[in-house]
Amino acid sequence: EELNERYLFYKKQIEDLSVSKEKLLTTIVQIDKEVKERFYKTFTEVSSNFNRIYKMLFNGGNARLTLELGKDILETGVNIEASPPGKKLRNMSLLSGGEKALTAISLLFSILEIKKTPFVILDEVEAALDEENVNRFAKFLKLYSKNNQFLVITHRRGTMEVMEKLYGITMQEKGVSSLLSIDINDFFEEENINE
Repeated sequence: EELNERYLFYKKQIEDLSVSKEKLLTTIVQIDKEVKERFYKTFTEVSSNFNRIYKMLFNGGNARLTLELGKDILETGVNIEASPPGKKLRNMSLLSGGEKALTAISLLFSILEIKKTPFVILDEVEAALDEENVNRFAKFLKLYSKNNQFLVITHRRGTMEVMEKLYGITMQEKGVSSLLSIDINDFFEEENINE
């Protein structure tokens, strides 16, 4: 009788575990299905935005995102292909340093269009760009600052020129750092008053 009670207890436990396992597996399948759908929808939107933004930043050209073939969408890789104006479409690894940087910036802003973020930190993202592309990036950043707040760490003059506020760190005395801040809007208002 005691053995039978133990047997029935363990049998019930095993049945409960089997039911729980089936429920978990069903839930996992449902979650995977939803994640795949969401990923593909987001990927399609980012890809579309990427080509449009790339054309804006490069003044032409084409860019696209593709998924590696033959793999589960949740485990696949993403290929980034770009063709600056006048060049053939090729893998991002074959682009120059400045082209890679501007392509990466295009991809970043493609994602930002889908996932609105109230605050974005960019740390010298335009460092590899030539002066013309820095100015193009700065204008683009100014356009996007209507919907997002950006904290940009930069040494590039073109980027600083479009900012509303500038903060700098200086060391006038050895070992003593000082913070400088300039509100560009106030600065221009003062110049207009003085004129």
